[in-house]
Amino acid sequence: MQETPRKVELGVYQRPDQEPKITMTEVIAALLSLLWLALSAGFFMIVGKGSNDFDSIRFVMMLIAIFMPVSMIWVGALAVRAARTMREESYRLHTAISAMRQSYLSQQAGSTPNAALEKKLEDIAAAQRRTESALAMFTAVRPGQTPPEDKLAIPAPELVENQASLELGTPSESLAPPLSVADFIKAMNFPETAEDKEGFRALRRALSDRKVSQLIHAAQDVLTLLSQDGIYMDDLHPDRAKPDVWRRFAKGERGATVAPLGGVKDRASLALASARMRQDAIFRDAVHHFLRKFDKTFAEFETTATDEEIAALTDTRTARGFMLLGRVTGTFE
Repeated sequence: MQETPRKVELGVYQRPDQEPKITMTEVIAALLSLLWLALSAGFFMIVGKGSNDFDSIRFVMMLIAIFMPVSMIWVGALAVRAARTMREESYRLHTAISAMRQSYLSQQAGSTPNAALEKKLEDIAAAQRRTESALAMFTAVRPGQTPPEDKLAIPAPELVENQASLELGTPSESLAPPLSVADFIKAMNFPETAEDKEGFRALRRALSDRKVSQLIHAAQDVLTLLSQDGIYMDDLHPDRAKPDVWRRFAKGERGATVAPLGGVKDRASLALASARMRQDAIFRDAVHHFLRKFDKTFAEFETTATDEEIAALTDTRTARGFMLLGRVTGTFE
């Protein structure tokens, strides 16, 4: 009994070009059936001569004796055909699984999408390490004086009143130059690259301001934690809310009037952040601390900022993180 040949090319199973409908198994079964019927007919013709009496029991026994072996022959033939079909299906499934395994291993070894993704993650991690080292390196850079035409980012009238009465032991923050709006916005966006000297200079100026430095550290903590789940602010493109909506939020309004501030629509980022809020107590505390600092700092910034300055601030990485986490925690409701 010969099996129909199978073709295997590059680990992919291919069905035979012309699979016969009647195989050798059926031919043998048919020949055996005909042979048995012929023998049975000859036997009963010889034995049945001279007997004209009809006996129903004898007739039934004759039918069983004739057709029972035939039926058993065909049951065996069908079993052989089914076994052959199962072997071929098993072989096809095994070949398909082997092909999938080879494809997976090839992708793991160096396929373009996975390699690109891993390279991107490595570049981001390396950029973060370079940023941290550059922060320490740029502490020696002399901060430039704030141009007189630049407004202060965070009004601090108490410093102006007490400026003439500085004594020994005055904190270094009080001696630092005031933070301008341009530096504040640039610091909220963090340096673009390790070579972004202006970004690091603005960040250093912002870190010299006590209130703003607290917000920067809180933002850095939550953005680092979000990056562990693959959530990066550069990948978010939230709907832009009007400056008037931000002003209402700064004045304490909540509900439908400030709902547009939760303009982040990335479902994956929202789901990941929401799940971590429920499972990670450290992440949850860092998020609430960041939201409080941003809310308080923005409320002070809004009092003197123009609509253009508010729009520029809300397009920074820190503001995108606030919109994402504010929507997750229901801050705008």
